[in-house]
Parts: sequence; structure tokens; C-alpha cells
Amino acid sequence: MGVFEIGVCTIFAREVLEGTLIIGQYRTVINKSPDFAEDEDKKKEALKAVTQAALIASFVAVLVIAAVAIPLGVASKSFDERVGDVIEGISKVVAAVCILQLSTKCPKWLGFYASKKVSDDGLVRGLSTRSIKFNVAWNIWREVAEIGVFLFPNFLEKDSLVEVPVSALVGIVIGLIAGVGVYHASMHMENKFWLAFFLSALTGMLSVGLFVGGCHEFEEVWGETKTVWTIHGEFWSHKRLPMTFFKPFGYSSSRTVLQMACFWSWFVLLLGSHYWKYIQSQKIFAEREANREMQDVESKEDISDDTKADA
Repeated sequence: MGVFEIGVCTIFAREVLEGTLIIGQYRTVINKSPDFAEDEDKKKEALKAVTQAALIASFVAVLVIAAVAIPLGVASKSFDERVGDVIEGISKVVAAVCILQLSTKCPKWLGFYASKKVSDDGLVRGLSTRSIKFNVAWNIWREVAEIGVFLFPNFLEKDSLVEVPVSALVGIVIGLIAGVGVYHASMHMENKFWLAFFLSALTGMLSVGLFVGGCHEFEEVWGETKTVWTIHGEFWSHKRLPMTFFKPFGYSSSRTVLQMACFWSWFVLLLGSHYWKYIQSQKIFAEREANREMQDVESKEDISDDTKADA
């Protein structure tokens, strides 16, 4: 029995990558958003909220995993994988909805989509510490909990536990390097249009991958639909490095009918959501511009009346 197992390493690398991407997206938006541009204390508070939410959610998830794994291990009872698949499927579908919303909010927070929340100073507001905490906590809890679900068979088979520490460490390092690399790339993008596009595309495809993966979990429990195609070869397997890094974004080395239907339907929904936001934003921007021009005209008329009165 060795001390390294590629499957465990892959699980940690993939989930850590997803978690790092989510944290990185929020940190990037906070650093670039007009919401925090003029208030360093508010920016620090928001960045602190991201860190706290991630740490607390991870801690709670670890406690839940331990609370389930220890009794199972002591009793030597097998964990029903079907139950785990259903829980994981529901979690991924819920997360897909949250990340889809994040994809459409990134351009709004960066000023490209309109927000109805406008403060007295004319700046568009839309990013709250409360929403940051909830979304980060939910998604990080889900990522850590998923690792636990994948590792339950290892907890029950005591001989395979020796493979977990080293495999987990290697996977965490790989996931962190990839996630931090994406984060620094986004932080150094000066053009806000391309930054908004990059963040929206990244989170949008992550949402697509989560929805496809969640629906496939249900499919594995209640019966799979017909396999449309399969790419053979270990290199292309979505369960092994390096292609497992693309799995969170909807990649799979094989496709069932349900997976294809879910991928394209959610992808169309993603594009449709952005198109709707864009059209509505153009209308709001036009209305604001018209109101601004009207106010300018009224202001000039008032100045003219005052001048005539003084004369």
C-alpha cells in the first residue's frame, strides 16, 4: 500500500481550485469596484469578510465531515453512495444558481451593467458585505463538504487512510497554485471591460459546470441516459490531472444525453441573462442621461432667471 493516490490528489486539487477561484473573484471585484474605491476602511472590511466567511465555512464543513465519518468508521458501516450523490447534486445545482448570479453581477459591480441602487453622490452601489459573506460561505462550505463526501470510502477502509495526507497535500498545493495564478492575472488587468468579461466568463462557465455536474449526480442515482460520445485515453479523463482542472467548467471526457442537454440549456440561460442585463442597463443609462440633461437645462434656466432678476 503506497502513501500517494492520484484519485485523492485530484479531488483535493479540483475542489481547492474551485474554492480559490470563488474567493479570488470576490477579492478582485472588491478591489476594482467603485463601491469601495473611495473608502479604504470599507474595502478592508469587505476583504476581511471574504476571509472570515471562507475560514468559518471550512471549519463548519470539517466538523460536519468529522461528525459523520467518525461514527461510521467506529461502527464500520458502509456509507450509502446514492445518498451522497443526491446531496452533492442538490448542492451543485444550488451553487450553479448562485454562481450564475455572480456572473451577471460582476459587470454591474464594475460599472458596465446598471444598478438601481444609486447613492446621493451619484455612484452606483450594489455590492454589500452581507451578500459577500453569504455567497462565499455557502460555496466554500460546499467545496469542503464535497471533499468529505468523496473521502468517506477512505474513512471506512482504514488501510486506505494512509494515502490521504500526502495525496491531499499535493492536491491542495496544485489547486492553490492554479487558483492564485488566475487571481493575480485578474488583479493585473487594468482594462475594466476585459476584467468584467474575464470574471463573467470564468464564473459563468463555472456555473455551467456545476449545473451539469449536479444533474449528472442525479443521473448516476436514478439511471444514466445514453452516452453520446467518449474520449479515450487517461490524459483526457476528467477524473485525472491535468484535465480535471477543466471539469469545474463543464468539461467531461464522455457525454450523456442529459449532460449535453443540461450544458447547452444552462449555457443559453447564461447568455440570455447577460443579454437581458445589457438591454435593461442600456435603458436605465439612457433614462439617467435624459434626466441629467433635463436637470442641466433646468439649472441653466434658473441661473438665467436669477441673472435677469438681478438686472
